[in-house]
Amino acid sequence: MKETYIHGCKVKYEDNAYSGVDYLKNDLDSKEASVFFNEARRRSSVPFEDDDDRDFILSRNSDGSYYLRKKS
Repeated sequence: MKETYIHGCKVKYEDNAYSGVDYLKNDLDSKEASVFFNEARRRSSVPFEDDDDRDFILSRNSDGSYYLRKKS
């Protein structure tokens, strides 16, 4: 498992979810990305799709970090 920070949020992810990390970090500005982080915090997880129609789920962990996984 890898770890990075996206717009100030600690995100853990597997290699197959890197394109989701790239999307949140580089394709969206911080206000756009914060919508996903806020929803994951509010609902515990939120699905989203990147520009290439790949599906991901962003979940909030009990320690306040987030987990990003590619939806199968």
